[in-house]
Amino acid sequence: MTTDNLSLEERIQQATDEAHAVTEKYGADSKEAAVAWDTLEELHAEAGHQRTKNADKTAFTEYCEEFPDAPEARMYDT
Repeated sequence: MTTDNLSLEERIQQATDEAHAVTEKYGADSKEAAVAWDTLEELHAEAGHQRTKNADKTAFTEYCEEFPDAPEARMYDT
């Protein structure tokens, strides 16, 4: 399975496992471990950005996006 088909949570879990394995193999002060942990940090940051982005939407906004033809979702010029 490619990383394109994995959810963000699955990619975070995979990166966590990889970071632990690399740290055990090369040591905590190695460049390889630093790269692995930086990758994990970036994935966590992306997850946080997505949560923040989705938190700004109200249930009504989500409803209007899902059902744009609903009467409630119509926009009128006044």
